[in-house]
Amino acid sequence: MKKLAWSAVGLTIVAASAVMLGRVRSTRADDASGREIVRVTRRDIGSVVKATGVIKPRIGAEVRVGSRISGVVQRLYVQIGDTVTKGQVLAQLDERDLVARRDEAAATLRQAEVNLSYARSDAQRKRALAASGNLSASDLDVAEQAIAVAEQQVIGARASLAYATTQVEYARIIAPIGGVVASVSTQEGETVAASFAAPTFLTLLDPSRLEVWTYVDETDIGRIRPGQKANFTVDTYGDHAFDGRVTAVYPKAEIRDNVVNYVSVVTFTPPRDRVLRPEMTTTVRIELDTRTGVLAVPVRAVRWEGGRAFVLTPRRSPANGSSENTESAAERRWVTTGSRDDRYVEIIDGLREGDQVLVGDANREGRRTS
Repeated sequence: MKKLAWSAVGLTIVAASAVMLGRVRSTRADDASGREIVRVTRRDIGSVVKATGVIKPRIGAEVRVGSRISGVVQRLYVQIGDTVTKGQVLAQLDERDLVARRDEAAATLRQAEVNLSYARSDAQRKRALAASGNLSASDLDVAEQAIAVAEQQVIGARASLAYATTQVEYARIIAPIGGVVASVSTQEGETVAASFAAPTFLTLLDPSRLEVWTYVDETDIGRIRPGQKANFTVDTYGDHAFDGRVTAVYPKAEIRDNVVNYVSVVTFTPPRDRVLRPEMTTTVRIELDTRTGVLAVPVRAVRWEGGRAFVLTPRRSPANGSSENTESAAERRWVTTGSRDDRYVEIIDGLREGDQVLVGDANREGRRTS
């Protein structure tokens, strides 16, 4: 029985050792096969300036709509989020007193026109009497003067009617632009007073007229100029880049957290399938000089030692057909690099198109070639 027990213990130890050995071998195999082999290809590489930014409405894309007259808000036709068109009625003020003044001005105009008609008829009769010698010249002058006065009274009455009519029209708040109602600052029944400044009823925003204010560091602003291509991302659509172009560089600096930045405006065409909103934070990439059709490798393929760049290439199998493990063997090749972007580095010398290089953990590869 004791022999059987010791035999069982021995078998257990052997099985456990086999499992541990299998795990070690499996880990080494993963390490050996965890590298990526890529070929040297030609592509376009451009240096970029990275900066953060904020989406802002363009000039004229955000309008605060107010009232030019005082009165009581009788009707409010829109709410926050409503889409409106240019010329649409947004609100209506109580216009009863304004209509009464307009009717009064219209009556004054009609009275002035009647007076003018009478003055002209009277003057015509007096001209006939004066021609026959039955009326003095002074009396004719008085009749002519009455016509002139009546004509001016008609002009003044027409101006008063036009003013009163305009005041009635001001009681209807009209949308000056098309867009979306961003905010509403009044309610039905409230009294608004238009004195030195027009009270704001609501704010309209045209979502099709947005731009990005990019805050570029003072060390990079000298390389930014209008016309350069740019793209940006926002947190809500992190996997999608929106294309744009630099259209302006503001001369005045903005100091944020004791860091000097300059605003570079990036304009873009709003996408149809995604909604961008003002004040969204953006990550902007402004393209500088672009080199086309150059040899390039991924950034992770380039290593550095003593200020010199090198890559690791797979070592060829020996000619004698020995069983050397070609997956774990690599050789170092010194290269001369040029331009680079976020993903690729230009190779000026040291590699040819189609050559293979290793991409992976630089420390692990370095240990293998040491």
